Amino acid sequence: MLLQKAFQRHARRILNLWPPFLGAGIRVARMDRGWREIDVEMKLRRWNRNYVGTHYGGSLYSMTDPWLMLMLIENLGRDYIVWDKAANIRFRRPGRSVVRAQFRLSDEQIQEIRDALRDQEKIDRTFTVEVKDEAGTVIAEVQKVIHVKRKAAVVQATDSRPESVAAG
Repeated sequence: MLLQKAFQRHARRILNLWPPFLGAGIRVARMDRGWREIDVEMKLRRWNRNYVGTHYGGSLYSMTDPWLMLMLIENLGRDYIVWDKAANIRFRRPGRSVVRAQFRLSDEQIQEIRDALRDQEKIDRTFTVEVKDEAGTVIAEVQKVIHVKRKAAVVQATDSRPESVAAG
């Protein structure tokens, strides 16, 4: 618990030093404390260029990889299991400058997931994120399929509650 609180307090700094991001030049530029908004950026560097001098596609995908899953884990809480299930990236234009991606999770999206899991054992939700250059031009579109399930113990506790019976 103490370690989790320390991570939450220093998450942006820790994630910026995470080797896959550090090596690709990916940086968390902004992260709100509630894990509802995260902005990520990547400068074009010698070590993240492809053969033709533009952003390497794997790095473009990497900058979008964990955020939605982490945001949902933090916002749904311990009663839920959250996993990345699938992803698709569509390259629109070559990235030749700083690129950015913004991740947003609304109260409505979180509540919709909770509501859906009252009636269903598990669900998949698709989120789309755009990677844009400094001019706002879309460089890539990434679709992430996130799998969410209530933990078995929570489901069993909910299902084993006695129904209220009106006295007649």
